[in-house]
Amino acid sequence: MNSTIGSVETVSALERRISLAIPADAIASEVNVRLQKLSRKVKMAGFRPGKVPLKMVAQAHGYEVESEVVSDAINEALREAVTKNELRVAGRPRIEQKAAGEDAKVLSFEATFEVYPEVKHSDISALTIEKVTAVVGEAELDKTIGILLKQRVKYVAADRAAQNDDRLTIDFLGKIDGVAFAGGSASDYAFVLGQKQMLADFEAGLLGMKAGETKAVDVKFPEDYHGKDVAGKTAVFELTLKKVEAPILPELTEAFAKELGIVDGDVQKLRADVKENLERELKGRLTQRNKQAVLDALLTTAQFEVPKALVEMEAQSMVERARADMKARVMKDDMPIPADVFQPQAEKRTKLGLMVADLVKQHKLEAKPDQVKAMIEEQARSYDAPDEVLRWYYADPRRLDDVKAVVMEDNLMNWVLGQAKVSEKTVDFDELMAR
Repeated sequence: MNSTIGSVETVSALERRISLAIPADAIASEVNVRLQKLSRKVKMAGFRPGKVPLKMVAQAHGYEVESEVVSDAINEALREAVTKNELRVAGRPRIEQKAAGEDAKVLSFEATFEVYPEVKHSDISALTIEKVTAVVGEAELDKTIGILLKQRVKYVAADRAAQNDDRLTIDFLGKIDGVAFAGGSASDYAFVLGQKQMLADFEAGLLGMKAGETKAVDVKFPEDYHGKDVAGKTAVFELTLKKVEAPILPELTEAFAKELGIVDGDVQKLRADVKENLERELKGRLTQRNKQAVLDALLTTAQFEVPKALVEMEAQSMVERARADMKARVMKDDMPIPADVFQPQAEKRTKLGLMVADLVKQHKLEAKPDQVKAMIEEQARSYDAPDEVLRWYYADPRRLDDVKAVVMEDNLMNWVLGQAKVSEKTVDFDELMAR
């Protein structure tokens, strides 16, 4: 539309402003063209399609069409200005119409927007990053197999006093100041003693009791107990022990190995299989922890501002994810969540995103097809039908993109660790896996 575009004005480090002047007659001409096109298909009572007078079409749709034409003209002029000045716009420009001056033949606007920063960071080789390592030893392997055995525990009736790890069946009635309270009673309630399924005083009272015995026990509720009506109070529970069952653990035998999918029942194959799974999970935990250490270190080198528009968009995205998470947990998801709660985290994530994108592009750290395939094949090995897993990933570009993102992050981590000073630290397997 032969718009006049002013020079780019620097408002702040990242904010820019451009003046746009659009000929009023060009707007009017384009509005007329679009109204004529619209009149050929618009429907209006009393007229056949295509026969509605242009004046009536203009009365009904003129404002909407004019707004559309002006918006298109502004966007076209802005695109031209951005391209001409080689600007990378961050977020959506803010458009304001200027008051009509002496020249009523033009519509004047100001477009204010932010641009992407030049990503700058200090020397990565000067960083010192702690890289953690851990191994799966025989102790870790034995402990995991012990857990597998416990998961298949059986219980048999025991004519003796209750002890930890027994399964007890009880009746109980709790009262506070002589009055029963909601949730304080049950019949034929079964649980395993010593696994902290019940309050400590409650379990301590049952320890040493025999089937058929009844006992009154004082039970102190913690101050932060989830039931506010009883939190911090002391209740008297009448406990009746009805059944004591002792645990019988299966032995690590051929039959047990077969139960866990080892066709020939070879116990050594079972141990090798469990160890492989542990090492795969351990590798994932180590990668995640070292990756976070790399990202935290990279943030300390950042020497640039981030566009407020991008931070606001990230904060809003975090709000939406929080709402989705609340909904998934069957929680009330319509409560107000102010975006500024996420502002510091959003700024950090935005800055990291810009740094990562710059380093990946600069050092060609994008995921290679063979890397993507190798990662999928590694994940597929833990399934019964690896080929089907492979086909599942390659059937959807979005699934592949998720894998590519992980590979790219791994490439970045390895590159940074190759540049920085690295101090290795061996961590305890259980401590790492508990995180």
